[in-house]
Amino acid sequence: MQRTTRLLVALPVTFVVAFVALAFFRAQRTLTQSAEAVRTAHQTPFTQTALDLTHPRTLAFEPIVSTTNFTSGTVFAGGFALAGPAGLSFFAPDGTPHRSLRTGLELPVAPLTQVVTATLRGASAPQLLAATAGAGLLLLSLDLSGTPTLQQLLPRSPEFRDLTQLLPLPTGDLLLGTRHRGVLLFDGTHLTPLAFSLPGVDSAKLEVTTLAAPGPASILIGTRNQGLFFLHAGTVQHSDPASGLPDSQVDSLAVANGKAYAGTPQGIAEFDLASLLPGQISLRPTRILAASLFGHALAASTSQLTVGTLDQGIVPVPLDAHPHLRPASISVPLDPGALSNQRIDAFFSAPGPTGLLYALADGQLLARSSSHWTPVLLPAPSSALTDRNISALAFDSDGRLFVGFFDRGLDILDPQAGQPTRHLEDDHLFCINRLALDPARHTMAAATANGLVFFDAQAQPRQTLTRRDGLISEHITDLAFTASGITLATPAGLTFLKPTGPESLYAFEGLVNNHVYALAAQADPNRLLAGTLGGLSILESSVVIRNLTVTNSALGHNWITAAALLPDGATLLGTYGAGLERLSLARDGTPTFTAIDLPAGAPKDLVVNPNALLVTGTHIYAGTLGHGLLTYTNATGQWALVTEGLPSLNVTAFASRKDELYVGTDNGLVRIAEASL
Repeated sequence: MQRTTRLLVALPVTFVVAFVALAFFRAQRTLTQSAEAVRTAHQTPFTQTALDLTHPRTLAFEPIVSTTNFTSGTVFAGGFALAGPAGLSFFAPDGTPHRSLRTGLELPVAPLTQVVTATLRGASAPQLLAATAGAGLLLLSLDLSGTPTLQQLLPRSPEFRDLTQLLPLPTGDLLLGTRHRGVLLFDGTHLTPLAFSLPGVDSAKLEVTTLAAPGPASILIGTRNQGLFFLHAGTVQHSDPASGLPDSQVDSLAVANGKAYAGTPQGIAEFDLASLLPGQISLRPTRILAASLFGHALAASTSQLTVGTLDQGIVPVPLDAHPHLRPASISVPLDPGALSNQRIDAFFSAPGPTGLLYALADGQLLARSSSHWTPVLLPAPSSALTDRNISALAFDSDGRLFVGFFDRGLDILDPQAGQPTRHLEDDHLFCINRLALDPARHTMAAATANGLVFFDAQAQPRQTLTRRDGLISEHITDLAFTASGITLATPAGLTFLKPTGPESLYAFEGLVNNHVYALAAQADPNRLLAGTLGGLSILESSVVIRNLTVTNSALGHNWITAAALLPDGATLLGTYGAGLERLSLARDGTPTFTAIDLPAGAPKDLVVNPNALLVTGTHIYAGTLGHGLLTYTNATGQWALVTEGLPSLNVTAFASRKDELYVGTDNGLVRIAEASL
């Protein structure tokens, strides 16, 4: 009986204990899940995949060699690793090229913005880390035989893929600065935004330009328009023009002997980090150095600050009690006048406390020896293009390829392989908007931002027309050869170059908008289409007969950027925001618009670049802003979007000859057999 009584008493106690234990474990699991949810809620999802370096992404596109334009570099595996818009190149210590990984081929279609050498958490050997403008982080490792392997860390959000700066930390972690979304921390497993609290500042939206680590627990963040931030031991301090920073834009940072240096467009601010007061929010510079210099790149030592500028070369600033400027001696085989206006993009040092200092000047690698700077790399081939930012292309009747640049004049490539490239650049041949072959004279005409330049049969510039010669504007955006002469498109209207002299037409006389971007001569020799910022004008014999806009027609967008005549007499129109449209005109000018069904991957608000349309016997090509190359194949009657193999997704110009297509982008020139498309 007593045993039964004890059992009856024990059972409720057991149930209570079990219930309490179950509730505890459920609560503990809920707390754990909540903590994990909070932790993962602040993380940025990403994928990390291996890229195949043994086979380029496409074998069809062939890059045309351009002058190297390296903007970042590091010492890696005993040699140099240099990066820029064209990709990543490796060199031996004597400057001999070793290997190249090209943007759009072996590498993703995104320019490289910075490279550093670091051993990240979990890695057994130093890796080469490359930040890209749109493709996330690239991690290159070498095995025991020296064979490289490449991985891509790609955040899910496109804004987190646009990287500007990398800062390896002594812990093995990595800080990644983004163009518009602040700083990310990568610990080898997780990618987490670096958040801090400061009145009036959203740390998740900082536009990061540069990073530095003064110590193991402190970080300096330079931004494009919000000054400098100093994170140290859980505190945040801020410097901007209100607290003495020369400019709100910080382009560069350097740290030495407990002091930090911030390069801005208005000089360099020096900060004594050891004298900062606890709890102080405002970060004030102790002095301003070289107030007249744009501090685009910095390197600091005990006694000297080396300043790299955008257009004044390299300037050493002694760090004595009264710092002053003195000229630098730069031994570079360039014209004497060019020594003082070089662009310096970066400094980096060889490993070790007394490592040699290197600079990237106008894309070339220099090494400092005493007070002199000497080139390290072998000179580029004479047949290389002068620049990579291409704005216009055209072949002349002798097979010479004219390559116009956005702000560097133009190059003329001889059809015979190995011949040196001829570069032309002056006050008029500077910003090239359009190149067109005169079908009657078989000579080239260049529409520029500073006038119209005619070339002779030997590809020599022979005549330049400006406003003094009767043009309505010197900024010419397009030109068309017609039965009555030459028509020029400008931001102020149209100018007709006729045998009787120049005549102009603008909005007051019926043009739908003064800013004309594109012209298309029609099958009817008297008819011309003018695409403008505000719609389309149809002209006959230099007189406007009809204006078409989104309000009075089926035109999808008023801003017309490109126009090309199709074989059936219709006109293909490129727009800024509505892709492509097909326009058919009746004899009386009545329009019929047909929308082009864009392929998968092309947005509905697609932007076609100015004059980036070409019609050949087998294809139609359209160059887009940021989405690659649109192609239409006559044999299939289908449009396709091409991105792989291009050096950039911003396609700006076309030319074709002998069934080969030349594609110009803002990051170089490639060619491909049309049959491959």
